[in-house]
Amino acid sequence: MPASFPAAPSLPRHRRFARTGTLALAAVLPALPAGAQDIAGEISVGTLSPLRMFLGADIVVQAVMVGLVLASVLTWTVFLVKLVELGAANLRIAASLERLAAAPRLAAALEAARGRRDPVSRMVRAAAGEHAASAAAVPQAGTAGLKERVASHLGRIEARASRRIAGGTGLLAIVGSTAPFVGLFGTVWGIMNSFIGIAEAQTTNLAVVAPGIAEALLATGIGLVAAIPAVVFYNLFARATAGYRLRLGDGAAAVQRLVSRELDLAAAGG
Repeated sequence: MPASFPAAPSLPRHRRFARTGTLALAAVLPALPAGAQDIAGEISVGTLSPLRMFLGADIVVQAVMVGLVLASVLTWTVFLVKLVELGAANLRIAASLERLAAAPRLAAALEAARGRRDPVSRMVRAAAGEHAASAAAVPQAGTAGLKERVASHLGRIEARASRRIAGGTGLLAIVGSTAPFVGLFGTVWGIMNSFIGIAEAQTTNLAVVAPGIAEALLATGIGLVAAIPAVVFYNLFARATAGYRLRLGDGAAAVQRLVSRELDLAAAGG
């Protein structure tokens, strides 16, 4: 009777595929040039990592990748800084609006704003200063000029605060709009060099072509990694800045109401 041998252990499906692919690659390697054998061997063991692709890329493509990585770091830095700045600014302006709403007269609002440096407190001090400077002229000239000057002061304070809170978001817009094109430039440059290498090697074997194309496409990938968060953060901050400007407008309107009330009470002898 023929001797019976133990059945070969059944490999999992993905391991059978990996073994088949390795055997097929081993059969092809002797037919490749020596350089192509090395590259194919690296691909077979999975060593074509992003770092290896970066190190193997052309100097121009490397410069593009480094610039895009720096742009991505700048994007996240601006995001964190503006997130903290907007949160603190909204808390300060909310507290000032509460104090302003609780003040019955301009003098009480001025006392509540003492020592505070948020835009609404500056509005109160500017309005109180203009009211004190124009008090002597109001009986003869009327209140229209005083209200116009107060509105001018409040408008300038609001514009400066809005410009300050929006600072830095322009960088997000620049990164979001230009990073994909910079990455595409790196990809085009890298693919061009890959085609030149293919022509010099006089082979179109995938093991020779794939690394150069992968290095080139990495530039586009990094460009998208830099651009997508920048666009998202810019839109978020645009909405947050619009809400902040709305609160500034509420503060300016409250100060104008206090000035108008003060003038009416003065005219009534109160």
